[in-house]
Amino acid sequence: MSEGPCAVSYLHDDDVLRALPSLVDDESAMRLAETFKALSDPTRVRIVSLLADAELCVCDLAAALDMSQSAISHQLRTLREMQLVRRRREGRQAFYTLDDDHVANLFRRGLEHVGHG
Repeated sequence: MSEGPCAVSYLHDDDVLRALPSLVDDESAMRLAETFKALSDPTRVRIVSLLADAELCVCDLAAALDMSQSAISHQLRTLREMQLVRRRREGRQAFYTLDDDHVANLFRRGLEHVGHG
């Protein structure tokens, strides 16, 4: 018998059966992991925090974060690819906001989680 994390080889069938309906399918697990990966960068988290309360352009974000516009644009591209933010064009200027309330809720819940620890 190989040694592993379980000290005994007894399977808790009822517990496993109860848990199985909540098992995330492979594609959903991959997409969620990618979403959290996109939020694993502190700069992107700070951008999301700003966009949680306002629609801002790259210039606004760059000024607020004391970063170059190109650095902000690079981070926004990642957030857009992950459908966490969306862009609205007004003439030659682009304004960014969170994609939907789900993103805002995810951000706020994560912030609550780290705040109580």
